[in-house]
Amino acid sequence: MFKWKKLGKVFTPQEVQGRSWLKEFAQAPSTLVFDDFVRVYFSCRPPADENAQYVSYSAYVDLDRADLFKVRHVGEQPILSLGGLGEFDEFGTYPVSVIRNGDEVRAYYAGWTRCESVPFNVAIGMAASLDGGKTFTKLGTGPVLSYSPDEPFVLSGPKVRRFNETWYLWYIAGRKWKVVDGKAEPVYKIRMASSLDGIHWNKVNKDLIESRIEEDEAQASPDVFYANGKYHMFFCYRYSSDYRGKENGYRIGYASSTNLTDWLRDDAKAGIDVSEEGWDAEMISYPHVFELDGKTYLAYLGNQVGRHGFGLAVLDGKLE
Repeated sequence: MFKWKKLGKVFTPQEVQGRSWLKEFAQAPSTLVFDDFVRVYFSCRPPADENAQYVSYSAYVDLDRADLFKVRHVGEQPILSLGGLGEFDEFGTYPVSVIRNGDEVRAYYAGWTRCESVPFNVAIGMAASLDGGKTFTKLGTGPVLSYSPDEPFVLSGPKVRRFNETWYLWYIAGRKWKVVDGKAEPVYKIRMASSLDGIHWNKVNKDLIESRIEEDEAQASPDVFYANGKYHMFFCYRYSSDYRGKENGYRIGYASSTNLTDWLRDDAKAGIDVSEEGWDAEMISYPHVFELDGKTYLAYLGNQVGRHGFGLAVLDGKLE
């Protein structure tokens, strides 16, 4: 199994001043490495409105490359505006995944819209930045990856990587809505699409990771990394009901592959679990792997799916 050494919580949104749109949550970290700092993108929320409804924005924090616990800067504004009336991202941009493409930085994000019979629906959009990832312009008013006959709702959790000049987008797709204690809860599975240009996508149209804890296990945040001759996927999973506490909450899983489409799940190798106490004692989720100065790091969320921020762990050894 892998062995991750937890370093602690790095960023707490409640400590940020002067950002009315950034009051809580720092969800789904995604990194971009610069010469002297690491920019971590995340999704956050202002306080709920009078109807107890939230919107979500995507933002970034710059961490000192020599000391990742030193916050150098927090973005003054969200990196993306919310969509217009009736657009797919009218009520939220969460989560986001970033990647360099020549002189531009691309962001793939999940756009949220509210629904009547169920709480929300989600599709995946794309935006580009020409100022080093500070501000982004959307490709258009619609998504680049949306619902289809085989994936009828909730396309979310995009994680983008590029291998051998091909773009790959891992994401989640809804399977069903379950009514639990009078509330609709989504069940979603991990999927993948590939592209030659990062805009036009071909879906593989199959679930990549088998369920383990129950048939209706919900899976999210599939982050794929190549090392030592194979592909490594860290993801998170939870039960379909009563998952907001410790017993059925999110945990981090692991799978490996040699061809990107056939995956062998082995959660025992993940090498990280909840702590005995503290900010990540109830759940851990939304893993993101990145390399920095000869070390491999894992950014992840703790209790309440990142309401109080994200933390870091460093790998003891190598991905193999």
